[in-house]
Amino acid sequence: MTNRIKIGNVRWTIVALIFFATTINYIDRQVIGILAPFLQKEIGWNEIEYGYIVTAFSAAYAIGLLLIGRIIDIVGTRSGYSTVLTGWSFAAIGHALASSALGFGIARFALGLFEAGNFPAAIKTVAEWFPKKERALATGIFNAGSNVGAVIAPLIVPWIVLTWGWQEAFIFTGAIGLIWLIFWYWLYDKPEKHKKLSQTELEYIQSDPADPSVKIPWKQLLKYRGTWAFAIGKFLTDPAWWFYLYWIPSFLNKNYGVTLDKIGVPLIIIYVMADVGSIGGGWLSSSFIKQGWTVNKGRKITMLICAIIVIPIMFASGASSIWVAVGLLSLATAAHQGWSANLFTIVSDMFPRKAVASVVGLGGTFGAIGGMFIATAAGFILEYTGSYLILFIIAGSLYLTALFIINLLVPDIKEIEMT
Repeated sequence: MTNRIKIGNVRWTIVALIFFATTINYIDRQVIGILAPFLQKEIGWNEIEYGYIVTAFSAAYAIGLLLIGRIIDIVGTRSGYSTVLTGWSFAAIGHALASSALGFGIARFALGLFEAGNFPAAIKTVAEWFPKKERALATGIFNAGSNVGAVIAPLIVPWIVLTWGWQEAFIFTGAIGLIWLIFWYWLYDKPEKHKKLSQTELEYIQSDPADPSVKIPWKQLLKYRGTWAFAIGKFLTDPAWWFYLYWIPSFLNKNYGVTLDKIGVPLIIIYVMADVGSIGGGWLSSSFIKQGWTVNKGRKITMLICAIIVIPIMFASGASSIWVAVGLLSLATAAHQGWSANLFTIVSDMFPRKAVASVVGLGGTFGAIGGMFIATAAGFILEYTGSYLILFIIAGSLYLTALFIINLLVPDIKEIEMT
């Protein structure tokens, strides 16, 4: 603590900003998942149509990650972050105008396109503001915003719906992002230009060797195994998280009769535990590295631990009570977020700062494509079998498979010399 006070704390203010942006991102994203059982009756869609609505978001997310990550690398985090957050806020509000499955599909597509910018911008911000030894912790902290958003949404959305209506739930939550913009423009700038940053903290932030001053073409990123390791890791494991986000309320409603007015407590438990996993996963690998472990060993051992912890989710569909199911889901979401914090961080471990958002965007595109597959598959599986068993088995087996492939592609995580 003494050391940190001497260095300065402006970088942690920046983490707070991207933490709140990520929180807003997930509040806006999760509203439809919470309301799915309610809107299914109100609007009249079936499981397959709901799967297509989620797929529309995933498809747009894939496109957005591919394009927006590169754009943010070009225009910078200050302008890039504010643009995408404005876009997704208005897209979230636009859901209130939908009156059919097609209308929701269009609104979800717009939301996905702009929300895709959050993680490339956030990871790039961390790479600019933190030395490598602190990046996993910083990533775990801002990534915890996804779980906080997932906790806040079930607290406020049912109340808004039962008090005013489902349209207002989209309007009120969508407007939160516009408030964030005020604080972003007030508090954020690059470290070299930030007026409140001390020289000591700036030197600490820039204590890693300088990045090579070369222009990095898009196609060059595809030549590196590190790019493909991250992309395949996202492709295999992101679908599990997307499945939890969009189908947990429906699962609890169908298997245990949990209605809109009672959904809050189970979801809060699940996503609070996900928060613990996100921060804990980032802290654990950072702790290993500070103890003298290599970056490669610290990250991969932590990811292995997370991959093992998620396995019991395979038994969730046959859980004897709602609280057993909630416990298994809590373990799975915590493990996923601990895994995710380290998977994101290995990008900044391997690539220079100017390429980070592009690599994260490319990998996120693969993750969104995986999300498209699971969303469409979930719709058909649930419509024709009525059971979540197959989906939970898939979710529990993805992480060890992904880690095996990542280790094959990148046996040793280290800085890539880009030429």
